[in-house]
Amino acid sequence: MATAKKAPAKKAPAKKQTPTVEAPIASFDNIEQTPKMPTKPQWEYRDRLYELTQSKKPLVFTIPTMHTSKKSLLYFDEEKGYQRELRYATNQQSPFVDEQKGTATLGRVVFREGALTVPKENVVLQKFLSCHPMLLKGIIEEYKPEAIAEYQVDYIEMELEAMNLATSLDIDEAEAIMRVQIGSKVSEMSSKELKRDLLVFARNNAKLFLDIANDDNVHLRNIGIKATEMGILRLSQDQRTFYYADTDRKIMTVPFDEHPYSALAAYFKTDEGMEVLNVVEKRL
Repeated sequence: MATAKKAPAKKAPAKKQTPTVEAPIASFDNIEQTPKMPTKPQWEYRDRLYELTQSKKPLVFTIPTMHTSKKSLLYFDEEKGYQRELRYATNQQSPFVDEQKGTATLGRVVFREGALTVPKENVVLQKFLSCHPMLLKGIIEEYKPEAIAEYQVDYIEMELEAMNLATSLDIDEAEAIMRVQIGSKVSEMSSKELKRDLLVFARNNAKLFLDIANDDNVHLRNIGIKATEMGILRLSQDQRTFYYADTDRKIMTVPFDEHPYSALAAYFKTDEGMEVLNVVEKRL
């Protein structure tokens, strides 16, 4: 008996592959971001001390609290672009008249022995004083210990810089600086006296000391003065012309309205003047 042939199995149809589409990566590089608007500094709620800046402080000093024809109380508001009238009213929340409502109860502002303490609860008075013309003109000021401390630290650092520089200077440099301060008396001082006075000068007036020490003309001016005192150079009686003392050969004419030794120091920096300077330094 013949065996029936099995029909070949049909292959399952191949599944169609769906192409994968990659989503584009979002980029925010080119998106313009809205710039943040600067915010107004928040008012700091704290007790504040106000002082008169004058050296002699009266026992009682009253400042004007409302605008009149004789006492102008106007504050220029940069945001609004116009001047605003000030008035201190104890029953209002703003020191500006255009923001006050209803009947205003005027208050008095009295400094006793040159000072006025305003508690943090009285914000309107603090804001009134911060806009007051007397504060803006420097007649009164708010006591700020942090600002005073910052100034004192800066000055102490400057004082240290001046003292360190004074310690490191040689006698010639010290003489040049002190000659600016005390003139020809430095020629009569010993090196110890000169060094002492230099250190005292650096301690008592650090800024002026540093300004003089960093001035290139100070050393050159000192050379000119010493050369004249020692008879190497000669300055005419009208202080308009420098000569060599031994030959009477003219060196330079002092420009009008200039100090003779300042003009000589400037001359030493020129090509012709450098030759004169070399000759003078060799003879000192």
